[in-house]
Amino acid sequence: MTKLTFFGGMDEIGGNKILVEDKRSRVFFDFGLSFAKGQEYYSGFLAPRRVAGAADDLELGILPRIKGLYSKEMLKFTDLKYEQPKFDALFLSHAHTDHCSHLQYLDESIPVHVGECTLKIIESFDPAKDVPEAFGKHIYKTFRTGEKIQVGDVTVEPIHVDHSVPGAYGYLIHTSNGTIAYTGDLRRHGPARFMTEEFARKASNSDPVALICEGTRLGRKEKGENLGENGVKRLASTIVSKSKELAIATFYGRDVDRIRTFYEVAKESDRQFVVSMRTAHLLYKLKDDKVLKLPNPLKDKHITIYARRKMSGEYQEKDYYKWERPYLENSVGFKHIQENCKKCLLNLDLYNFAELVDIKPRGGEFIHSMSEPFSEGGMDQIESVVMQRWLDHFNLRFHQAHASGHCSQDDLHWLIEEINPRRVVPVHTEKSEIFTKITKAPIVEPEYQKAIIIR
Repeated sequence: MTKLTFFGGMDEIGGNKILVEDKRSRVFFDFGLSFAKGQEYYSGFLAPRRVAGAADDLELGILPRIKGLYSKEMLKFTDLKYEQPKFDALFLSHAHTDHCSHLQYLDESIPVHVGECTLKIIESFDPAKDVPEAFGKHIYKTFRTGEKIQVGDVTVEPIHVDHSVPGAYGYLIHTSNGTIAYTGDLRRHGPARFMTEEFARKASNSDPVALICEGTRLGRKEKGENLGENGVKRLASTIVSKSKELAIATFYGRDVDRIRTFYEVAKESDRQFVVSMRTAHLLYKLKDDKVLKLPNPLKDKHITIYARRKMSGEYQEKDYYKWERPYLENSVGFKHIQENCKKCLLNLDLYNFAELVDIKPRGGEFIHSMSEPFSEGGMDQIESVVMQRWLDHFNLRFHQAHASGHCSQDDLHWLIEEINPRRVVPVHTEKSEIFTKITKAPIVEPEYQKAIIIR
């Protein structure tokens, strides 16, 4: 028989940890941070101690107590005895922390399968090392869409999907009792919607015995209109082109679709797109990807890199990390933004708002191109209030222009109807009961650590 066991992602957004067992094979799909459980115990600077390994998260029940999964180093200060790995592999759907960050606790001898683009993004998490060690020194094995990877008695077929980070995949998991389809996180309104539609077609052709389906947006009240990426561009272009003052945009740092959108907005509005060094580093890592078609931040005349003042306050090379130094030649400081505010579209996130003290804008546009507060991936109430105080202080006008990384309820209905699975297993949702309203397929609610048997 085939078994599905969930160690996260039930009745919450994120935290996916899904185990598929078939005959003698045991394969995990995603191993991410649980936002809900984490927020119960951690806040601001109160976070798990790195020196403690897995001790803090195991003690608080944030990590499941699973034998033969975690590394000896991570278990050093815990009461969970180390055992040789009892799992064959782990597959990551994409490079968002709620799907991958608890990978840091796993035994490093367990192979981790990722898309080629995903691995490059993981490398960018720690640009100082420029190697994929943000979550430990794992054995990474890369793939492209359509390949078939044999892991013991299980064959895994990754199929690309559209999401708010590149290199996102759904999976067809071929077992002795039929195919299980896993959506990962996906949408149908982004610039690569054809990928999601291809996943749906291939999943349908495999006649899946189960569909593990995300439902992030089900039952959520979304304040603003949820635009597609083209809609974000149209709205942002209107705002920026009409403004005669500084324009600032904030968005998720690894959402390359959004980076490309604001690059094009700046270019069409005859402004410089001013990005952070981390964004420049990510663009540089992905510049040769023929699918993404991203600009080279060191050569593109429409991109400028913002250098924050550091120790000396004088932009001396010695003040910057080695990975930052190659970007200094094409960088500008706050004075350049002051003097050319009408010609700049500045990417600035909330945690770098102190730069506004140097820039001193006196009016302008602030485009919030992330989720609405209190919604999917959005800010908490305190952050929202703090952000608005900064905007009020500098007379910056707030605009919301966002396209979600997840399917709407109508698109989820389409997806499930298209795939036509024998059963649906909800994950990554706080409103799993809504699945009964959008499909006639039987719904199997996962329970924590309780196996779902597929015969």
